Parts: sequence; C-alpha cells; structure tokens
Amino acid sequence: MMNRKHANEEVDVVIVGAGAAGGVLAKELSEAGMSVVILDAGPFRDPQKDFASDELSMRNLGWQDTRIVDGSDPLTMGHNNSGRGIGGGTVHFTGVFLRFHDADFKARTMDGVADDWPISYEDLEPYYARNEKEIAVSGPKYFPWGNYNGPYPYPEREPLSPNAYMFMNGCEKLGICSSVAPLAILSAPFEGRPPCINRGFCNQGCMPDAKFSTLIAHIPKAIKAGAEVLADCMVTEVLMGKDGKAKGVTFIHDGKTYEQKAKIVIVSAYVVETPRLLLNSSNAQFPNGLANSSGWVGKSIMVHSSQDVYAKFEDEIRLYKGTPVLAATQDFYRTDPKNNFVRGYTLLSHGARPLEFAGGISKATGGPVWGERFREALLDYNYYGRITLVGEVLPSETNRVTLVDEKDEYGLPRAKVTFSYGDNDRKLIDHAVGKMSAILGAAGGKAEFIIPDTAHMMGGCRMGNDPNSSVVNSYGQTHDIPNLFICDASIFVTSGAGNPTNTVMSLALRTADYIKEKAKKLELTRSV
Repeated sequence: MMNRKHANEEVDVVIVGAGAAGGVLAKELSEAGMSVVILDAGPFRDPQKDFASDELSMRNLGWQDTRIVDGSDPLTMGHNNSGRGIGGGTVHFTGVFLRFHDADFKARTMDGVADDWPISYEDLEPYYARNEKEIAVSGPKYFPWGNYNGPYPYPEREPLSPNAYMFMNGCEKLGICSSVAPLAILSAPFEGRPPCINRGFCNQGCMPDAKFSTLIAHIPKAIKAGAEVLADCMVTEVLMGKDGKAKGVTFIHDGKTYEQKAKIVIVSAYVVETPRLLLNSSNAQFPNGLANSSGWVGKSIMVHSSQDVYAKFEDEIRLYKGTPVLAATQDFYRTDPKNNFVRGYTLLSHGARPLEFAGGISKATGGPVWGERFREALLDYNYYGRITLVGEVLPSETNRVTLVDEKDEYGLPRAKVTFSYGDNDRKLIDHAVGKMSAILGAAGGKAEFIIPDTAHMMGGCRMGNDPNSSVVNSYGQTHDIPNLFICDASIFVTSGAGNPTNTVMSLALRTADYIKEKAKKLELTRSV
C-alpha cells in the first residue's frame, strides 16, 4: 500500500512525468507555495546504488515497453530516445546543452518550410540564461555560433578526450570552426556535487553526480518545498469533469488503481506517452482524445537524424575515454543556398563504449557487418574515431503517434510510432555524412562505417496561436481545456538542429511562470 500524503485531497497541480520538463515544473511550482504531486512510471533511483558502468544493465534507464513502429524509416525505440524513472532522459543523456538559434523558430519565414513557432528566440532567452545558471553549465568563454556566444557560468571542461582533439584537428585542417561543447556537466564543485572525473559512462547514469539530471537537481528541491513524488506509478487517464475541465488523473501502482485530483493537470510524459495518454483519455465529450479538436494530437512527430561515421586510425583513439561529447561544430547549422536542401545540422565528436560500437557497426549502411569482419573491427576498437550528426528533420503530418488494438500490462492500447524521412531530410544526411567523412579523413582516419540512427524525439502536440492547427498555446496550455497543460518536447513546432534539452527546460520555466501568474488570480498559491 502506498503512503500518499495527498491521497484524498485535491492538490493544486499534478504533473505526469518527472523528466526534464516535469522536474523543473515540480520545483518551480512547489517553491511558489503550490501543492504538487508528480508521478512517473519508472523507479526513483539512487545514483550511488542503482547506476553502474555497465552498458547492458543500464539499458533499463530507457523506456523499454513495447511500441509498434511503422513507416519507411521505422524508429528504434528505447534508451536512445526516451527515459523511464525519476529524472527521465536527463539521467542518461550526454549532457550536451545547446540553445536553439533564432532561425529555429522561423523556418516558414526564412525557408518556406514547416511552420514558425508562436514565440521567438528572444522570448526564451532569459529562460535559457536562468536555466544555465541554475545548473551551472560548463562551456567555452566564446561559443562561435547562434545568438549566445558565452561565457557560460562555469569554465569549459578540460582536458578533452582524444576523439575530441582528433575532431578539432580535422576541422581546423578543413577550415571548419569547432569549439568545446557547452555541457550540463560540472567542471568545478557546485551545490555539494563534484566536478567530472571523465569516467565516460554518462549514458549509463552518472554515479558521482557530476552530470546534471532533474533526479539530483530539481526533484530534491521540489521535495524540500513540499512536493510529493510518486515513482512506479503509470498514469492511465486524465480525468475530466462535466464542466469540461480536467480534474485529475488515474494511475496504477502495484496492480492497484488510484486517483489523484488536481486543479491543474500537466502532462510531461514526452513525445510518445503524452499523445498516447491524451488519446487514451477520450470520453463522450472528447471522443477523439483530449485537447484534440484540431486533430493534431500525435501528428508531426520529429527526430534528429543522428548518423554516425566511424573511421579507423593508425594511432589509438580509445573512444571510451572521457565524457562522450566534448567538441562540436555548428558551421553547417543554417540554410546555405549552395546546398540542395534547406536548414542544417550540428556535428559532435562522440565517444562510444564497446557495446555501442559493436551494435552500431552491426547495422552499418551497405548491409550488416558480421563474422570475421565484425570480429576484426571489435579487436581494433581502440583505433576508431567517431563523429555524430544532429540533423534537423522537417515535420510531416504522416509522422505520428496513434493507438493500436494490442494492449499492454495496464490494459491500455499500445502506441504505434510511424516515421519516414522526407526528401530534404535525406539530402541533409548525405551532405553531413560527406562532411563527417572529410573531417575524419583530414585528421588521418579512413571512414569505414556509416551507421543510420536517430535521436531526440520532438513534436506530436505542437504549440500555435491557431486552435485549428495546434494543440497548445505558447505556454503549453491546451486550447480545448484551460486547466490542462502539456510541457515537454512534444510541443515543439520544428526540431531545430541542436540538442533539445536546454529548450525543453527553458520552455518549462516559462510555463511555470505563466501558471504562477494565473494561479495568483485563482488564489491557488499559498503564502510561503
């Protein structure tokens, strides 16, 4: 039996999902004096007890439940693009902490594709700055691209990894600008946490707590402010009142179903589970799912194209050394009229643990690598370098999350995730693979394996000013149900060309400010 302090109460806010956005919202709203309950389908882990420098066992940090995949380019689901547990994907991301550029919010205006966001870079700028300061982002004194060029709150990480130095050397020889990457990983002590010691297992959870996650940064502060955090609780439905407003959620814990009533419901369950929950919560008043009068719930999901290129060198690189991503270039971020595609991409020097390397080359372009060739490559693991793409993928209505008849362990219809690349996406990937191969070649390597991959899911509940073509307004408030909010990467209009976590968290800060202001008028906040 769960011990719930708000078991029979109506709280001010219930939040579904304790990841990048949910953690921020829980902290901000509880510190404002609001009563908050936050639920997550996964466990509440202790980094020192539950993390391990073990690629196999730490796959459980990702969402491993069955999802049906479809489309011309079906996605690989799980550890690479979603989290499960308190902290969500921040527990096992690489810590790359980039801002979107002004161009990312104006794809329609600048390039005639996709749609513009209803907000601009300037609307998020103060939240980017606040977020980076609150978690002590480590970065260069000068970052050459975008609207913010530094300095970051904490100095850049050093020394870099051999793979990062190789990448920067190759870029320099080709006249490509490169930089140390801004990271949500400490270069000096902060709030009782130690600086990074370059263990290199960021994707398996950071045992020393040098890498930021909402598990160790925001959730403890939310609890201190009075928030109730309920782990291993699968939310199955958003409950609706006869007045057309949300009144709470139902969830399952240890096989039993519970309710949590709330004045405000915020869904921060990420790109697959957020639309799935809204569609599963359909009722007589909302037969097509909640917040879906526009028909846009689940539509226009996006990923980043994330091709890897591995090259073999005469000297050892040792891809396991250091933080996975320590250097980047955004020289190809914006539309270049000389190219046969619009928009752009970021390139990252990206380390790899042995299993990741083996799994990658086993699905290389041109057919799987196996047998003696596979064995030889693994024996030469220390001689390979790697560069990874973060490429913008344009939204398409045909890329979407829907429900199927098959049920999961909770009796809920499973999600089907349909995805296909468009023509522009494929041309961008070809260009990026060419540049990655050239950089590796200039650094003295020979490109041998190109690995098709994707990362960073976005979209599915996009924001907009028009209720007929969007699900939420720019604050994540659904057009159809005024006290139902969505706040996670699903509200993105476009995918941008850089890692999205900073933008997700900055949007959450902005939504929290909006809710706090609205709550004052509704007298939801208590004196603190």
